[in-house]
Amino acid sequence: MATTAKPAFDGVIFDFFGVLTFNMVEVISYFEDRERLRRGTFLRAWADPRGRELFRRLELGEITQTDWNLGFAALIGVAPDNLMGRYLHDAFPAYQVLKVARRARAAGIRTAVLSNSLGRKPYDPYSGIDLRGTFDEIVFSAEHGVRKPSAEIFHLTLGKLGVAADRCLVVDDTEENLAAAYRLGMTPLLALDEKVVAARLRELLGLSDL
Repeated sequence: MATTAKPAFDGVIFDFFGVLTFNMVEVISYFEDRERLRRGTFLRAWADPRGRELFRRLELGEITQTDWNLGFAALIGVAPDNLMGRYLHDAFPAYQVLKVARRARAAGIRTAVLSNSLGRKPYDPYSGIDLRGTFDEIVFSAEHGVRKPSAEIFHLTLGKLGVAADRCLVVDDTEENLAAAYRLGMTPLLALDEKVVAARLRELLGLSDL
């Protein structure tokens, strides 16, 4: 009697921005064009110690999105009104990756979103995707006071999924986060292109191309 091979993974952890959404480098480029900023302005501000601290504190829930809007707007020289919404205007859902995530869950593979969160008020960047209806677990950094690449938040997510590290795949567009996951025994998958990632996920999870 033929037997069905056990899937290589029991769980998958998905980053949100740049994995379940459009590529963030392009999102930033479109934002700069709309705001008539020189290309690279946003990333230079993000790399500035002041910009990094603003993101860190927002992701940990130490400041509000409105606080971030005010602080980051001053760094890049634009109006602060709904800056987060303007910045993420083109972060459309990555439908091919989401389709694979739904199929993985339907196949019995546990799935989670682990996001270094950017706040939900006044602009909710997560509202365009039915996260609760698509994934088993949702972990936002601000709700737990810890962020990637901390081992603590990966352990927290694994615990919620009930999956061992060596049976879990982590999909992220940031190499630092993937390196942290790898050190904990998880399998990393770098996400830079939606179509490529969706195909690789189907292969790794043993899902058909249909």
